Amino acid sequence: MTDWLTQDEWRAVALSLQVSLTATLLSLPLGVFVAHALARRRFPGRQLLNGLVHLPLILPPVVTGYLLLLTFGRRGAVGAFLDEWFGIVFAFRWTGAALAAAIMAFPLMVRAIRLSIEAVDPKLEQAAATLGASRPMVFATVTLPLIAPGILAGAILAFAKAMGEFGATITFVSNIPGETQTLPSAIYSFLQAPGGEEPAARLVLVAVAVALTALFLSEWVGRAVARRIGSA
Repeated sequence: MTDWLTQDEWRAVALSLQVSLTATLLSLPLGVFVAHALARRRFPGRQLLNGLVHLPLILPPVVTGYLLLLTFGRRGAVGAFLDEWFGIVFAFRWTGAALAAAIMAFPLMVRAIRLSIEAVDPKLEQAAATLGASRPMVFATVTLPLIAPGILAGAILAFAKAMGEFGATITFVSNIPGETQTLPSAIYSFLQAPGGEEPAARLVLVAVAVALTALFLSEWVGRAVARRIGSA
């Protein structure tokens, strides 16, 4: 099995998994917080926040990547500050690929979690509050268990989107083998070179296999969580 892909191809697959998992795990807490705020809170700027969250779905990915480069590049307002004071660099690094993937996948994550929160009867949360539970306690003991399948669905959608992210990533961090060349970037590179159809086809099969595995796993875990909640 290890001989099926070359070392460079395995490196692209491993980097894609690393980028996608990092993007999903680091953005998940913020995704839950934003989804809960949009679903349950009324505050000034709510519509603006909703628009900003969904902006990556509307903008061309290349535009998003360019904005990331302007903001988090070494000369960008945020990037220069992070580099000078903390030594953190995103541009042309795998961490930048994770950042780009997280931003592109964030709207899908938030939408899935928000829909699951809106499906929870507010009276259940109100009942817990009347019994003296604080807001964090209500969320942890009532809301969170009920929206667990939605959180899982949002995480899986974000992971799948991050695995397939190309436009913003290649604009922000380029296509450097071993450093920023993810699975889609590697497929693109092979298709641009003579005789690259065969390795590109192998990577396409890997991408399809990973996506199907993620979907089947999310379906199985989602049903298991739903059965557990239903029997509680």
